[in-house]
Amino acid sequence: MLEVGCGRGAFTGRLVRRAKRVVAIEPDHQSFVIAQQQLGSSVQLRNIECSELSSSECFDTVCAFEVLEHIEHDRAALEDWIEHLRPGGHLVLSVPADSKRLGDWDEMVGHYRRYDRKEMKNLLEGVGLRVVDISQYNFPAGYFLETARNLIARRTLRKGAADKNFAERTAGSGRLFQPESSFTAAVMRLVSLPAIALQRAFPDRGLGLIAIAQLD
Repeated sequence: MLEVGCGRGAFTGRLVRRAKRVVAIEPDHQSFVIAQQQLGSSVQLRNIECSELSSSECFDTVCAFEVLEHIEHDRAALEDWIEHLRPGGHLVLSVPADSKRLGDWDEMVGHYRRYDRKEMKNLLEGVGLRVVDISQYNFPAGYFLETARNLIARRTLRKGAADKNFAERTAGSGRLFQPESSFTAAVMRLVSLPAIALQRAFPDRGLGLIAIAQLD
């Protein structure tokens, strides 16, 4: 597996349980250092952009969680990513859903856009992938979090965060909700249990979008 934009490695540790080999890349040095401390030698971590990967490196699965919305030219990024995907391999993405909900929080953390299902389907098919599944998640917690986040972002932007460029906002966003300690991670998992149970009771709803596509 290749994970593009692993941040501090919060999700990468789960990928290790599902793949014989995981390569994770993270261009933000501060997040990369934390990921190294968290993951040790279980993952091949690299402080690079995807464009710096060798063209000979190919994977069965390429993942990018909450990354694509931070990239101005998303189609070009996808084309770059799938260059490292073997025929028959899968691309797995998560992005914020519902373009009409683009708000202060999105601006603060460096989102160029949010995605609708049809838009995501067209984007994936446009780069030569076959869509396997597109579904929504983060119900109902996402709606409460969005309200709180937008309030926080509105105040933060007034204090000067709007002066940062998109690259600076993106780098900062990768540090916001990924814990630095295993204790904090355990507490966050415990607090999330009720929301996870509700999500399972009401599938395919919420403010996040998960897309799975295959390279035939």
